[in-house]
Amino acid sequence: MKESNQNNDRYTAAGTDIDAVKEQSRHSGLSYNEAKEWIAKTSGGRGTNIYSDTNAEEVKQKNRQTND
Repeated sequence: MKESNQNNDRYTAAGTDIDAVKEQSRHSGLSYNEAKEWIAKTSGGRGTNIYSDTNAEEVKQKNRQTND
């Protein structure tokens, strides 16, 4: 009985092999969110600041020093 449950955990109700899908996903490249983040970081644009690794306060301080 336990073996039957383990076998059922490997397949969806439609018969899809869950482990095979996970393996394909690992080799498929960027996820949708990873692609969005990469595009935002490399192309700039509106509303991309959530993906930025720039410290805004540090930039403001450097700008103040340059202007003084």
